[in-house]
Amino acid sequence: MRSREEASTRELLAAMAAGDPGDQLRFRDLLAGLDKRVFGMMLFVATLPAFIPIPGVGGAVGGPLVIFVGLQLLIGLRKPWLPSFIAERGPHRSAVQRFETVLEPWFRRLERVSRPRLPGVLDHRAATMFTGLLLVLLGILLALPIPFTNYVFAVLLLAYALALLERDGALLLVAWAAGLLAIGVFGVLSGALAAAATDWISRLT
Repeated sequence: MRSREEASTRELLAAMAAGDPGDQLRFRDLLAGLDKRVFGMMLFVATLPAFIPIPGVGGAVGGPLVIFVGLQLLIGLRKPWLPSFIAERGPHRSAVQRFETVLEPWFRRLERVSRPRLPGVLDHRAATMFTGLLLVLLGILLALPIPFTNYVFAVLLLAYALALLERDGALLLVAWAAGLLAIGVFGVLSGALAAAATDWISRLT
């Protein structure tokens, strides 16, 4: 069996799904042994709540988690920081099992075209900060009550997570472009980001 550092995303997901559906998976355990791929797994798990088919719930839970991941990349952390109340919590295995049922065929196809490449896009400090900035903005948009967008942002964030997990700089470039497009369409044009920023500034002053 390959180590967690060498395993494909599909293999990591299968390992997470194997076991008692009632078990709760801890963030601390899910992130262990992943080295440079650790932020990908962190983002992957943070994105899961966005697929909850209840209006308002997925974004309210997943949005802040995605922002939390993005901020750590934006300030240049090489290893994720997890407060204990987050490290000891995580998704129930049953949720991961449902997720695996849907995504396993897609991950199998992804393995045929995705591979480690363009490491500079993944590891350069400026590139990492840019990825973090985009994740923060996308996390804000996910958290806002913009109708019919949860799945759109969830799929997009999943692309970021997979790019980081598979160490695929080319896929990350595609995710950057899609992220900028989503921010332009749903954020700037709708005024959602500006409204959120104004609200946050007013609370601080």
